[in-house]
Amino acid sequence: MNGNFEILDYIIFGLYACVIIGVGLFVSRTKKGEEKTAEDYFLAGKTLPWWAIGASLIAANISAEQFIGMSGSGFKVGLAIASYEWMAALTLIIVAKYFLPIFIKQGLYTIPEFVEKRFNTSLKTILAVFWIALFVFVNLTSVLYLGGKALDTILGLGDGASIVPFMIGLALFAAAYSVWGGLSAVAWTDVIQVVLLVIGGLVTTIIALNHVTPDGNAISGMSHIFDVASDKFHMILKKDNPEFSNLPGIAVLIGGMWVANLYYWGFNQYIIQRALAAKSLKEAQRGIAFAAFLKVIVPLIVVVPGIIAFVMYQENIAGAGGVFSDAVTGNNDHAYPWLISNFVPVGLKGLVVAALSAAIVSSLASMLNSTATIFTMDIYKPYINKNAGNKQLVGVGRLSVIIALFVATALANTMGSIPQMFQYIQEYTGVVSPGILAVFLMGLFWKKTNVKGAIVGVLASIPVALALKFLPIEMPFLDQMLYTLIITMVVIVGVSLNTGKGDDDEKGIPLLPETFATGKKFNISAYILLIVLVVLYAIFW
Repeated sequence: MNGNFEILDYIIFGLYACVIIGVGLFVSRTKKGEEKTAEDYFLAGKTLPWWAIGASLIAANISAEQFIGMSGSGFKVGLAIASYEWMAALTLIIVAKYFLPIFIKQGLYTIPEFVEKRFNTSLKTILAVFWIALFVFVNLTSVLYLGGKALDTILGLGDGASIVPFMIGLALFAAAYSVWGGLSAVAWTDVIQVVLLVIGGLVTTIIALNHVTPDGNAISGMSHIFDVASDKFHMILKKDNPEFSNLPGIAVLIGGMWVANLYYWGFNQYIIQRALAAKSLKEAQRGIAFAAFLKVIVPLIVVVPGIIAFVMYQENIAGAGGVFSDAVTGNNDHAYPWLISNFVPVGLKGLVVAALSAAIVSSLASMLNSTATIFTMDIYKPYINKNAGNKQLVGVGRLSVIIALFVATALANTMGSIPQMFQYIQEYTGVVSPGILAVFLMGLFWKKTNVKGAIVGVLASIPVALALKFLPIEMPFLDQMLYTLIITMVVIVGVSLNTGKGDDDEKGIPLLPETFATGKKFNISAYILLIVLVVLYAIFW
């Protein structure tokens, strides 16, 4: 079996592309004579129900980073990398209960807008520019590169020659509906995308399990990989594990991973924007709870395939020993595409590649929409055209999407061959995320935090993070993130107390018990999720 598509695969993939573009354009249409408003374009008119919010959150989150990067880490590290997913599930519940009520009450379009209301315009602008740069130069470029690399492995020659054409194709696909439709097109197509990526991911896992043992049974295949690679099924790594520096044992549960997750799920524009577009706070919280349950199953479709590929490498199944002969160098990110190329049959291959493309395209569309939202609402409107109407704001938003996509596509191929791309992205995002998280946490929950404290803290966090990273100190990067967060919070407290009068800041947020009250359905979901996570960690400790 080779990696080439057959006619049936092309038909299935073509149908998927037509459905996504068609649905995206249909749901974002405006009635004759009506003009699309900024709220329509950037927040889907605040009409999203809980199930669309939950599906869109996961579709925005799961991309080539997970399917390709996390599978590669599954090959190298094992199930321990799933902590990013399972701890994210718990983080989502915390975000829904303690962060979201404040954001929705403020009527926000963007996360930088919260910074302006809580602190001042200067800090908001600094963070807005930072986020635009992060989305364009890190997030969009990495998703495009990994997506192009995956499709080159599955559909191309596998030698990298087709990466650029595939990246351009993915970029045009995402632009085809997101440029015109805005968040409505992105969110509603995400409902289809998340169903497809879960089904396609499960199909790949089951087929791979069928091929890992001679009897071709998925259950015996799972038992086999448990036996052969039992060391890959521990969530908490020991100090002698070569990957301990990436996932430092018990510190994963009580340390820096909380920084990564709280920053990503609580203060990331392209994630939280879906919740801001909800019909109501209760609807947003239910949607986030739904997303949390989906996160629990994600390792089954993105981590387990990497472990299966590792077992095949160990046993040289289907020549895997040769394919992964450079595994010792850490180049594992082609594990997932290799499984699809070699084991998924005709017809299903079209479905699985459509699922992989869905993950990539939905994330691209989400990042593009959020980049446009921040630029339009936080840069263009306040600094370039304060009197811009809806038509101008939507037009600028669309132009921003095109420019961001062009720049990211032009730069994506410079990413090169980076081992364990998922870990790489987490590590280098971790240089800046602790300082930003500290500002938000202190701004939300400590009323004495003032503007000077926030600005000095966020600026000081960068040299602190770099010092911990590059000084001759052997410290896992997740620990570096935790210590950077703590030091930054201490700086914020010190500066705020020394520059203020000891009173609450005039922009401090009143924290009333009723603000954090949640409904019965959300509470039941949260308790069930907590029990599931405790059981999973107890089994795979």
